[in-house]
Amino acid sequence: MTKTSQAKRRLPTWLSALTNFVAALIVIALVQAFVVKIYHVPSASMEKTLNTGDRILVSRLNGAKPFTPQNEDVIVFKAAGDWNDNVPSEQESLAKRVLKTFGDITGIGPSHEKILVKRVIGSPGDTVECCNSKGQLIRNGHPFNEQYVQQDLPFASDESGCGDATLSMRCFGRIDVPAGKYLVMGDNRSNSSDGVARCRGIALSDAQSCVRFVDATDIVGPVISVIWPVKNWTSL
Repeated sequence: MTKTSQAKRRLPTWLSALTNFVAALIVIALVQAFVVKIYHVPSASMEKTLNTGDRILVSRLNGAKPFTPQNEDVIVFKAAGDWNDNVPSEQESLAKRVLKTFGDITGIGPSHEKILVKRVIGSPGDTVECCNSKGQLIRNGHPFNEQYVQQDLPFASDESGCGDATLSMRCFGRIDVPAGKYLVMGDNRSNSSDGVARCRGIALSDAQSCVRFVDATDIVGPVISVIWPVKNWTSL
């Protein structure tokens, strides 16, 4: 084959560049769909573990199988049902809507998908309530320490802290976590509209009716690290 015929078979530079660009987009989209995806933290409810605006890396390695979180995992989940109240509506320009539509299709960049980030406190079959005489959460009859909590709600330190006559704002009654559901809370307890936010300060017996659970099918995956800004980099 002559050099002349080889030159004729080469793609034009612009077409070659476009082909490479499309191939790169496909690779990135597949990585974000099945391996890891980048999200941003939408609120202050997880401070100081995660700060508003942090870019976080979320594992997608379970692929088509539902992710099964463990208690204390920090997870990203879709804001569905009652959780939509946690995501403020905003005015969007045409450019932003186009960018989000591109994200919906490719999985790259922002999208119309509304997500939240919280910590798993109760898994299917668990019972959770608050509090014992030290103000600790109780899961399956056992209190546990939460070193990640910032700015917890006030609690009366005596034995009657969660009694009928002296119901502290930290208190909520027994919650039974159903099959296929998870109970989540924010680390920044006094500034978190989480699963039990609507149950605080009301009769302990009403806890099961006011709690918001996360459905297993709405869980995107676990947060594995903060990747931006660099000063906040950490693994979870």
